[in-house]
Amino acid sequence: MPGISDPQVSIIVPAYNEASRLPHSLRLLGDHFTSWSSRSFEVLVVVEHSTDGTLELAREAMAEQANFRIIANRAHRGKGFAVRSGMREARGALLFYMDADLSVPLEEIDRFLAHFEAHPEDEVLIGSRQHPGSRIERRQSFLRQTMGKTFNHILRSLALLPFRDTQCGFKAFRREAAREIFALQTIDGFAFDVEVLLLAQALGCHVRELPVRWLNSPESKVHIVGDSLRMLLDAFTVRRKVARTLRFRDSRKGTAD
Repeated sequence: MPGISDPQVSIIVPAYNEASRLPHSLRLLGDHFTSWSSRSFEVLVVVEHSTDGTLELAREAMAEQANFRIIANRAHRGKGFAVRSGMREARGALLFYMDADLSVPLEEIDRFLAHFEAHPEDEVLIGSRQHPGSRIERRQSFLRQTMGKTFNHILRSLALLPFRDTQCGFKAFRREAAREIFALQTIDGFAFDVEVLLLAQALGCHVRELPVRWLNSPESKVHIVGDSLRMLLDAFTVRRKVARTLRFRDSRKGTAD
C-alpha cells in the first residue's frame, strides 16, 4: 500500500559513464519539475560503477535537489540491473524509466501521465519509435535503425511479443504492475526490456504502445553488432527464462499455502 509521504511519480534514470551528459540532463529534470504544482515526485539516478567520475558529478549536480536521490551500484552489471535497482526502491504510484541522454524529451512524461489518468485500464505504457504518430526529429544511423527493426521483427515472428518497438528506453508502470514485474525480472543486459514486457504479458498486465518524440543521441552506449547479437541470443532464451521464473514463483506460493 502507498504511504502518506510517498510521491505520486518516480523517475528512474540509469547511468554508466555518463559524465559528459548526466549533469546537463539532471538540470533539465530539475527545471522541468519546478512546473509541477499538483504532483509530488522523486528522481532516482542509478549510477553503475563508472570510470569517468559520473557518481561524483551526479552528487554535485543533485546537492540542492531535495527530491533527487542517487543509488550507487558497486558493479557495472548492465542497464537491466540498474533499472531493476531503481524500480525496486521507487515509491511512486506511477513509475518511469528513461535514458540519461533524454532522447525522449521530458514533456513526454506529462503526456504519459495524462494517458494514465484518461485510461485507468492501462498498466504499462511503452514509448514506440515505430508508432505512426511518433515524431523522429533526429534519427539513428541506417544500420542501427535496420538492426532495431530486424530485432523486433524476429520477436514478432517468434510470437514472443506483438510490439513494434521493445527497446525504446522510455516506459511507465502503475505501482502494482511494476512491483510484480521487477520482483521477477532478472536479465542485466539490454535485452531486459524484452523480459519486462514478456513478464507483463504473462502476468496479465494491460500494455499499450504510445508514440513519442525522439532525438537520437550520437553517443549511445549500445554497441551495434556486439549488443545486438547478445540481445538476439537472449531473445531466444528469454521466453524459457520467464516461464521458469513464473513456475518457481508459483511453486513457492504453493509451498507457502
